Amino acid sequence: MLVTRRHLVVGAAAVASFSAAKAQKLVATSAQDLGPFYPIVRPPDHDADLTRVTGRGGVARGRPINVIGRVVDLQGNAVTNAQVELWQCNSEGRYDHPGDRANPAALDPNFQGFARLATDRDGQFKFRSVKPKDYDTPIGRRTPHIHFDISGRSERLVTQMYFPNEPLNDIDFLLKNAAPRESVIAEAIDPLSGDPDALAYRWTVVLAVG
Repeated sequence: MLVTRRHLVVGAAAVASFSAAKAQKLVATSAQDLGPFYPIVRPPDHDADLTRVTGRGGVARGRPINVIGRVVDLQGNAVTNAQVELWQCNSEGRYDHPGDRANPAALDPNFQGFARLATDRDGQFKFRSVKPKDYDTPIGRRTPHIHFDISGRSERLVTQMYFPNEPLNDIDFLLKNAAPRESVIAEAIDPLSGDPDALAYRWTVVLAVG
């Protein structure tokens, strides 16, 4: 078949139309509350492996997880070098924070609890942690989640990442108010080949401005 200039123009238009339709499907990730347990004192060890603390020989208790994240704008373009801070409770539902001392759950000396990362040129980041537990608050029980503070090129987003198919997802008072709700729920994926015993999740953060 002879490929003419008209075929090339039509083909390019089709690709552009498909890309535009794909971009239109992206919606900004819902903002969520910062919460009362943002680290007051950030630990000196804040790398991508929250299951180990530098200088200590133990491993954090709980089910290990791997999270593969990506930060993009509304057009689907990668947000390079976005600064990503994340923090969470441990596998018993306790934060390493002075404001959570009323929680009877034990602290885990081998759990890092906080990380500071940056996205690569494809907008990706990755970390290893343990699955956080649900816990009680004065206004209701919280479903498992991880807190995020993400700074892109010209936008800061404070949000939380939730896990799919959790029994408490339908009643969590913050998740119920997320719009759209799906934007803050990660996708379960097959375990990573190098870490078969850890649960794995994928989550895309969409910044309205980038």
